[in-house]
Amino acid sequence: MLVLAIDTSTPAVTAGVVAVDDSGVETRGHRVTVDPRAHGELIMPHALAAAEEAGVALRDLDAIVVGVGPGPFTGLRAGMATAAALGHALGLPVYPVCSLDALAADVAPGDSAFLVLTDARRREVYWAAYDATGARTDGPHVQRPADLETDVKVAAGDGAVLYADALAIRPIEPRFPSPAGLVKAARAALLAKETPGPLTPLYLRRPDAAEPTAPKRVTAQ
Repeated sequence: MLVLAIDTSTPAVTAGVVAVDDSGVETRGHRVTVDPRAHGELIMPHALAAAEEAGVALRDLDAIVVGVGPGPFTGLRAGMATAAALGHALGLPVYPVCSLDALAADVAPGDSAFLVLTDARRREVYWAAYDATGARTDGPHVQRPADLETDVKVAAGDGAVLYADALAIRPIEPRFPSPAGLVKAARAALLAKETPGPLTPLYLRRPDAAEPTAPKRVTAQ
């Protein structure tokens, strides 16, 4: 099964073509650019370049996997809209995955629990906790690092790098979601050919922008 994986939940613009079967996953082509202002500009060219590197056309794909966050509004929408549009145009199922789960799927096997933290801006982090097998045990949440109470001392994700000292944690790889990690997070559903869930973004907080209110009434004195 050939899968296009897309994620724009972090500063990384990520796209890749990944082969998945009962034995595991294999990345055939990928493009990743770390630029928080280029999600909308780069995600489709990255998807096309990844397919070209893999030696396939988009019509050869069997499914699409997309990270649905948590992540900032503008960046997250770019990847999800691209995945939805491609799925509709190509007649392919689009599988949503938590982007923190995709990061966790790439953490090297160990014998201890770990966290995944990504930068939520505003001096906050998106985070989730995982056991030694990589299964999520808590989250996702958005919180200030000072308010995150945990005994876990290792964490993946760019938030772990940014707030390592504040949280007294040791950062581990990966820093950003990879195409392989995205597909690993959806592998069971892909192989079972399950009906994908709805493409619902994990924003976790309200946007800064608000609808304008009605103009104030001005009365003569």
